[in-house]
Amino acid sequence: MSWEKNPGILHFVLVPGACHGAWCWHKIVSLLRNKGHKVSAVDLAGAGIDPRDADSISSSEEHNKPLIDLISTIPDDENLVTSFWVREVKGPNHGSKPTLGLETSQVVLVAHSAGGLSLGYALHLFGKKISLAVYLTAVVHKGLDSDDKEQFGDHWEFGFGLGPDKPPTSALFRRETQRELLYQLSPDEDSTLASMLLRSWPLGSIYNACYEGEHTKDIDKVPRVYIKTLKDNLLKPELQEEMIKCWPPTEVMTMDTDHSPFFSAPNELLGLLLKASALYCGERIS
Repeated sequence: MSWEKNPGILHFVLVPGACHGAWCWHKIVSLLRNKGHKVSAVDLAGAGIDPRDADSISSSEEHNKPLIDLISTIPDDENLVTSFWVREVKGPNHGSKPTLGLETSQVVLVAHSAGGLSLGYALHLFGKKISLAVYLTAVVHKGLDSDDKEQFGDHWEFGFGLGPDKPPTSALFRRETQRELLYQLSPDEDSTLASMLLRSWPLGSIYNACYEGEHTKDIDKVPRVYIKTLKDNLLKPELQEEMIKCWPPTEVMTMDTDHSPFFSAPNELLGLLLKASALYCGERIS
């Protein structure tokens, strides 16, 4: 009897960007589950239905705690067996022999926009547990100075939880600029829903962020795919290119969409996530 090990069910962990919550992934969650995969969409601290106030969150560690807690509960992929099977395999002489196989679950971490900072944070802590990292028009932490992470324009409204004479503690997209910046190619009903659900982003999540952990030495071994959005009015293509150059990924894929392809092109995004997973899950970069 021989053994076979196949990649089985993928566990997609979806991380939202600034001001968004798990709700923004609702189309992708449904599409991935319909393909038989496991999906967890995360509300970071102060986002979505998480009860914490953005102005009270003072660190990256606190902001990312829901993501870190979730990944901590996922067994290492080499130890998680999702199913056993036995089948008859025909040999060269038309005989057959029983083959015992097992399927394992692998973690695909997908982050959108500022959620890329959370993805980077998680990679340093769980580099050996994550099979693939996908940056969806996302901020790449490696090689960026803190000043680069704090480029705000006129499209933000700021909160001053520490007082008006102190640095801002939160930021929210101005309602009048949301559609043009984030959703100009997305259905009206999606941008309308988003305008009702967006919450202030805790700026404490990027102040003094520390990207070190048990698996810092392993992060370059994790395959990374960057999905570049070509009609992005927030993280413009040239800025995305800078992100790509500062930490070159395993592969760059492109979408001719706005900043929110989970709304504007969910089926195309699904296809790229499945393609990237088929190409790179189970592969470690030496």
